[in-house]
Amino acid sequence: MSEKTIKFKVTRQDDPNSAPYVEEFEVPYRQNMNVISALMEFRRNPVTSSGKETTPIAWDMNCLEEVCGACSMVINGKPRQSCTALVDQLEQPIRLEPMKTFPVVRDLMVDRSRMFDSLKKVKAWIPIDGTYDLGPGPRMAETKRQWAYELSKCMTCGVCLEACPNVNSKSDFIGPAPLSQVRLFNAHPTGEMNKEERLETIMGEGGLANCGNSQNCVQSCPKGIPLTTSIAALNRSTTLQSFKNFFGA
Repeated sequence: MSEKTIKFKVTRQDDPNSAPYVEEFEVPYRQNMNVISALMEFRRNPVTSSGKETTPIAWDMNCLEEVCGACSMVINGKPRQSCTALVDQLEQPIRLEPMKTFPVVRDLMVDRSRMFDSLKKVKAWIPIDGTYDLGPGPRMAETKRQWAYELSKCMTCGVCLEACPNVNSKSDFIGPAPLSQVRLFNAHPTGEMNKEERLETIMGEGGLANCGNSQNCVQSCPKGIPLTTSIAALNRSTTLQSFKNFFGA
């Protein structure tokens, strides 16, 4: 009886300017194997299903427990984390592709600078330099802390941007993840010092107006973050900010 194997079709690309191509691989089946485990086998022994020697596959990974967000890729047509994608739950041959929203660096590795630049644009941090001698900051109400914690689970994996039809090369839409971070930091008692600045940013080009409300982001988020709830809340906040701007309040 022959050994059971798992078949993969991997979309590869030698560099950012070369054309993509597909190579097929096989790996002996192991119970509870995830996609990362298979990729490690291909890297250890880079030989295709037909016996042709090839180069090791390049991809990003770090924590291997769905915390860092680095190993995002498109698996059987769906963007997700490869560390939690179990081969037992996937239809074969398992198709691995790089996310298309971001430029390909090599093979399954992409450049997610677009997302990180958007986080910089909306100032997704709390500026507290020089305030250490002022004593403890204000406490956050428990009810607010509970839903804010859900927003803080974002691991900048880029899956929601890949799933969003409005985030593409022809649009400068910053995407769901940076928008949700605006709500998170505006809810913080210290972070709301920059609340108006963040709201003004998302009221501009590439902000809330570019959201088509497709709901793809909240369905694809591996952490179950209520992204569309955040976007709805920000719509209310920016409307109030518009009235304040108009009346000079």
